[in-house]
Amino acid sequence: METLETAQPRGRVALRQERNREALVLAGYKVMSKKGIDAATMQEIAELADVGAGTVYSYFKSKDDLAVVVLERVMLNLAIRIDTVIFTFADPAQYYAFGIRTVLEAATRDRRWKQLLYRSEVIANAIYNSMGPFAIRDLENATKAGRFKITDAKLTFKLACFATIGAALDITKRVLPPSAIDETVVRLLCMNGLSQEEATELASRPCPPLPPENSVTEHKLK
Repeated sequence: METLETAQPRGRVALRQERNREALVLAGYKVMSKKGIDAATMQEIAELADVGAGTVYSYFKSKDDLAVVVLERVMLNLAIRIDTVIFTFADPAQYYAFGIRTVLEAATRDRRWKQLLYRSEVIANAIYNSMGPFAIRDLENATKAGRFKITDAKLTFKLACFATIGAALDITKRVLPPSAIDETVVRLLCMNGLSQEEATELASRPCPPLPPENSVTEHKLK
């Protein structure tokens, strides 16, 4: 039977492991944001996290696995920054339209995203997990307002995640031109029940600038 004496050391071990993992994620965020994923090394990430180089792989099987977790932080940061500006819009459908466009632009321009797009299924799922609560809320609100006509916001956004990454991958590989972002946004809006004309007008509205990435603090979903 486990006693208090035997439980405490194990609790301390778990706490240390949690701190080490978080330190590696934060260090990975800093190094990969500065140098890109390809140029970053696990050695320098371990040194910045003050974790032994040999123990890094106890937490992450590879640099790519760490990079996915780092990218999830980048995605959540982006979702929060989007959330700080969309409430200036009068049209609830514009919340979602702006979010989709911003994600597409990040996926095709931010090297942290671009270097992992080949893991399309993993990255699409990461978008859904990190940004889903915000996007699903926006889809549901736009539907309640009569702007969208969807019955399952979760499924709609899941499909949008994979479509977004597919388009972003083709743009970065130059299979599609950068201008394909506009058409992708329109197509995804049409999927929500808008006409071609409505979707085109909505997708072409001016986009306000986002606050800097390092400006994000604690944020609650509204």
